[in-house]
Amino acid sequence: MTSPELDLTVADLLSSGRTTYSFEFFPPRAREDAEKLWQTLAHLQPLGPDFVSVTYGANGSNRDRTLAITERLARESSLRTVGHLTCASQSRAELVAAIEAYRDSGVRHVLAIRGDMPGGPTQPWIRHPEGLANATELVRLVRETGDFCVGVGAFPDPHPQALDAALDARLLVEKAEAGASFAITQLFFRPESYLALVDRVRALGCDIPIIPGIMPITQIGQVTRFAEFSGAELPREVVSRLEAVADDPKAVREVGVDVATELSLAVLDGGAPGLHFYTQNRSLATRAIFQRVREARG
Repeated sequence: MTSPELDLTVADLLSSGRTTYSFEFFPPRAREDAEKLWQTLAHLQPLGPDFVSVTYGANGSNRDRTLAITERLARESSLRTVGHLTCASQSRAELVAAIEAYRDSGVRHVLAIRGDMPGGPTQPWIRHPEGLANATELVRLVRETGDFCVGVGAFPDPHPQALDAALDARLLVEKAEAGASFAITQLFFRPESYLALVDRVRALGCDIPIIPGIMPITQIGQVTRFAEFSGAELPREVVSRLEAVADDPKAVREVGVDVATELSLAVLDGGAPGLHFYTQNRSLATRAIFQRVREARG
């Protein structure tokens, strides 16, 4: 039996005007990784996140793990759980089966995104011959299949395939018109990128809440990996701060926490409705940023 608080959807929380905080995890690949995930969840749960989510990979095994973890969270925890879903490399029937699995396990929220091909966002996207064309169609399918509160993705920095910020804003508006109630952004490292996205969407007459996605850089190797995966390099000013302490792993983590905290406070001051932390299945950096933000904002 759910509490009155858990009966509220993410859309309800956002409409209340209070700042929301949420955490994202990825499905573990091995047993020891699974143990680390549940330990991280145990460390972060006392912070009282408004919701948690687990990413949905580009292949079948990752998807199965995502469904299993999300369903377990919904059954066994007191956390509001958001199930991820992508339409990459899947038929409509497979998508319906995943949506129904979420629904039957008590999950009431789905983050519906187009998803990337296995090579990442810079790879050409190929529609499954029996699948959907884009995230807008996926939003409609989720809404048709169950009584879900639907979230979608958003891009503060232009998507690497089209590099068209105006197009990204129009697509977000289309997803809202299809039934999405909130959006969560991809990673970004300049507050003005997020604020400009919000301005573009509002100029189109759309008031969908847009939650900024925050990920701390805690290892120097992430600088290169982020550039390779996203197709967009980190800002030079961020890289310089990290490179200045590259020989000291502890200092790198501290700088990464500092950068993410500064970014979080800047977007909240600019009107962001909350923060969504990409935890990387670790708790220390996320807890540090969360606590600093809460202290700074009273």
